[in-house]
Amino acid sequence: MINGILKPKVGTVLLSNRDIFEMGEKERAKNLASVPQDTYVNFDFTVWDIVMMGRFPYLSRFQWEREEDEKVVEHCMKLTNVLHLSERSIREISGGERQRVIIARALAQEPKVLLLDEPTSNLDISYQIEIMDLLRSLSKERGIIILCAIHDLNLAARYCDRVVLLNKGRIVAMGPPERVLTRDNIKIAYGIDVWIDKHPIAGTLYIVPLKPVRGRSQ
Repeated sequence: MINGILKPKVGTVLLSNRDIFEMGEKERAKNLASVPQDTYVNFDFTVWDIVMMGRFPYLSRFQWEREEDEKVVEHCMKLTNVLHLSERSIREISGGERQRVIIARALAQEPKVLLLDEPTSNLDISYQIEIMDLLRSLSKERGIIILCAIHDLNLAARYCDRVVLLNKGRIVAMGPPERVLTRDNIKIAYGIDVWIDKHPIAGTLYIVPLKPVRGRSQ
């Protein structure tokens, strides 16, 4: 609903005190960008072309990209460490590289809100940390609102200011990670017992799964 795909049956989704369903496509795209879980691209575009697509809200029909657009694209590609892939086909790079390209495309929209669905699912450990560090810096330094669907509880505990824990479409708990990611709440949401402690270096919660809880309804 936040992404404008489904319209709520009750209530409204407001962005800057405006109903997003009253916004035009380009106006919404200037305010809201998304990174889907499945980032496969069917067409043989270059990486540069894919990221440049993020500038479509700022270009009129049949208008060529401007120097300003090229600078934004280059900056976003540097942020996500994909500038060296500029001339490569999007179909010839790895899944992790493609994920970072799609994030660069979303950033090229210069949004106020960035939605991500499992943004680290195809990334190795080093790029997981690199992308999550980038997202946190964008939130802290530029004021971008980051909304992220994520299943890695340790990444959520380390990077998220607030967590919404869901089970079967309902909210189990909502708030700071320390209040939400508790042993009892995780049992409810995931049907598994866990060990929780403070990480000695990171200083955030560290969660170790132990064993499934018997009798959990699927």
